[in-house]
Amino acid sequence: MTQPFSFSLAATDGAARTGTIQTMRGTIRTPAFMPVGTAATVKAMMPESVAATGADILLGNTYHLMLRPGAERIARLGGLHHFMNWNKPILTDSGGFQVMSLADLRKLTENGVTFRSHIDGSRHELTPERSMEIQRLLGSDIVMAFDECPALPASDEAVAASMRLSMRWAARSRDAFGDRPGHALFGIMQGGVTRELREESAEALKAIGFEGYAVGGLAVGEGQEAMFGVLDYAPGFLPADKPRYLMGVGKPDDIVGAVERGIDMMDCVLPSRSGRTGQAWTRRGQINIKNARHADDPRPLDEACTCPACRNYSRAYLHHVFRAGEMISGMLLTWHNLHYYQELMSGLRGAIAEQTLSAFVADFHAQRAEGDIEPL
Repeated sequence: MTQPFSFSLAATDGAARTGTIQTMRGTIRTPAFMPVGTAATVKAMMPESVAATGADILLGNTYHLMLRPGAERIARLGGLHHFMNWNKPILTDSGGFQVMSLADLRKLTENGVTFRSHIDGSRHELTPERSMEIQRLLGSDIVMAFDECPALPASDEAVAASMRLSMRWAARSRDAFGDRPGHALFGIMQGGVTRELREESAEALKAIGFEGYAVGGLAVGEGQEAMFGVLDYAPGFLPADKPRYLMGVGKPDDIVGAVERGIDMMDCVLPSRSGRTGQAWTRRGQINIKNARHADDPRPLDEACTCPACRNYSRAYLHHVFRAGEMISGMLLTWHNLHYYQELMSGLRGAIAEQTLSAFVADFHAQRAEGDIEPL
């Protein structure tokens, strides 16, 4: 019998929540951070290594996978889980955000979006129905409704028109998703930074009915203060008994602030992208390993971290392999960053469960304010 999709809350602390999402491929502990596997891989990481960091779920990208290698090909080869050797849950985005970023290469209509591939210029069309079909072929455990995400800043009129189009597409996504026991469809709230539009969007989504709900259209240029301003009220517009997903966030302090405001799931390319460019995220903030100050430093990136990069290698070594252009640099720094993010999520879950979130957050900010210790 197929394991039904379900969400249960275990504890709350203020607006923050901790609980579990049950899927047919395993349990997702919330609040959860989802590493991004854009093209069926988390860059510079083996799937086993990603799992070892504590990740319960990965995110795959509908737009990139439909272009290369193609959803139909992945389906013939056994689906995305088998294809990329990941046996835990996968969430796939709808492709709407990536299509938005194509700007002059796309044409938007009521039916969907026609665009040209950034890879070879070939012409494609994404509609709510096609997005659902692609995500079904991939075998995603959590499917995202197809939406349109305007870049901010934008006029209230443009944001309202975009949101209402997304709500019409959400209804079509629900119809096209059909009856898929064990799989879930999430609706995406839009509305920019305008409270009334966010509430209108949430009401439209609740009328349609979804297994989970995302807060979309943030982290697209509005800044942290404006983002937190929306998160102060937007999660409360969504059903309390369903998971809430903030898309495309973010930096560690973004994550902590989002969890404080009631968000259960997040994703971002930042930890893996930073690792490939010589950036390490630690309890004391960000370290730029390319800087000369690390060349003779025998210490680990973070003395309290238990990841392989910190257990087995010095800052001096990481500085050397980055400067030398060696692949192991991106591998080790990415592993460290993903480990740090998952440790942060674990700490947040524990603090919420123990009703000590305020102390945890205060300590988080205090350690970052201290900054990195000067080299020996």
